[in-house]
Amino acid sequence: MKKIFDGKKTAKLGTENKPAVVKVQTEERLKEVAAMFEENGWKYTIGLEPDKPEDITDLETLLNTPKPKIAEKKVGRNEPCPCGSGKKYKKCCGK
Repeated sequence: MKKIFDGKKTAKLGTENKPAVVKVQTEERLKEVAAMFEENGWKYTIGLEPDKPEDITDLETLLNTPKPKIAEKKVGRNEPCPCGSGKKYKKCCGK
């Protein structure tokens, strides 16, 4: 039986334990991407591979971190129903 969680924390992207890995095609692009990493203080590894397509997914992930979602307030069981019937939610739309 394989365990799903081994109890170890995963390292955050862009840190010493898990640096961002990026591959670029030109020396100019390498300098541009390195400047972005240095500006934000992220750890990185850049590979210069002119014959392969550019791969900057780790950089895009760091630049576009997902924002936390704000949950809407739930209607309580004993509160008036939002449909406007005048009944309690549990007796109207909460069935």
